[in-house]
Amino acid sequence: MADQIVMKNGDKVTGSIVKKDAKTLTIKTEYFGVVTLPYDQVTSITADKPLTIVLPGDKTVQGTLATSGTQVQVEAAGSKQSVAPADIQVLRDADEQKAYERLLHPGFKDLWIVTGAVNIAGTAGNAKTSTFTTPVKAARVTNHDKTTAYFNFIKASALVNNVSAQTAQAVRGGWGYSRNLKPKLFWDFFNDYEYDRFQNLDLRIVIGSGLGYAVWKGEKGRLDLVGGLAWNREKFDPVRPAQPFTRNSAEAYWGDDFTYKLNPRTSMYQNYRMFNNLSRTGEYRQNFDLGLAVQLTKWLTWNAAFSDRYLSNPVPGRKKNDVLYTTGFGFTVAR
Repeated sequence: MADQIVMKNGDKVTGSIVKKDAKTLTIKTEYFGVVTLPYDQVTSITADKPLTIVLPGDKTVQGTLATSGTQVQVEAAGSKQSVAPADIQVLRDADEQKAYERLLHPGFKDLWIVTGAVNIAGTAGNAKTSTFTTPVKAARVTNHDKTTAYFNFIKASALVNNVSAQTAQAVRGGWGYSRNLKPKLFWDFFNDYEYDRFQNLDLRIVIGSGLGYAVWKGEKGRLDLVGGLAWNREKFDPVRPAQPFTRNSAEAYWGDDFTYKLNPRTSMYQNYRMFNNLSRTGEYRQNFDLGLAVQLTKWLTWNAAFSDRYLSNPVPGRKKNDVLYTTGFGFTVAR
C-alpha cells in the first residue's frame, strides 16, 4: 500500500510521504524519485503508515490520514478527529522525525559536516615545481545556533637552473559562532588568523562580534547580512633593514554570507567582509571567499575554492592584493 496525493487538476501521485512544511509536501515515488508538491494545490491525501502530525496549538500526534469530503481524518491511538487540510501544519515520516528530534537537543559532537581536500601538484625536468594545498571547512547547524570553522593552506616551491625558491606560502583559518535571537535576527562572533609570507605578515589576529539578519532562508540556501565591530592585531616582518612592527586597530565590519544548493549533489558558498579601520581613518581590508563542492560518492567530492585578501596599507614594496585558489578531489564527513 502506498500513500496517495490527489491534486486540484486531477493528477495523482503515489509513493511514500516524507514531510510537509508550511508550503510544500514532499513524497518519494518509485519511478520519479523525490517529488515536491505545492500543498495548497492538494485536494486529497491518504497515508496508511503512521506519520508525525503537528496540528494547531503545536499538538503532535502519531497517526494515519484519510481525506473524507473537505476534511482530513486523523486516526491516532485508536481515536479519530476531523481537521481541515490547512490545519495540518507539519508531517514527518519516521526518518524525518528522528532527524528533527536530533536537532532539538544535539550533543556538541553531533551534526558536524566536514569537507576538505589534500591537493598535490608538481613538475619535473627543466623546471621542478611542487604545490601543496589543504582547504577544509566544517559546520554544525542546529535549530538555535551555528558553529563554523575553516582552514586553508598553500605552499609552492620551484627549482629552475638549480636555484630553489618558495613562490607562495600562506595560511588562513578561523572559527565563528552565531546564536538565533529571533526568527531572522542572530548574534554573531568570529575569530580569524592569517599568515602570509609574501606580504611579510607574520600573524594577523582578528576578533569580532555583531548582529546578522537572514534576508532569505529556504530549502536550497540562505543569505545573511552581518555587521559589527572587531579588533585587529597585525605583526609584520618586512625586508631588512626595516624593523618588525605591530599594528593594533579597531574596525567596523559589514558583509554577507551566502550558501546555495545548485542541485542535490552540487553546492556553493560565498562570503564577503569589508573592515573599515576606525583607529586610522581611510585604511581598510576586504575579504572575499567563493567555493564550490560536487559530491561524487557518499564521501568523495570535487571542490574548488577562491580566496582574496585586500589590504589598503601593506608593507612598503608589497602588493595590496593576494589571491589563493585551489581545486581537487576531497572528502565529506557527516556526523
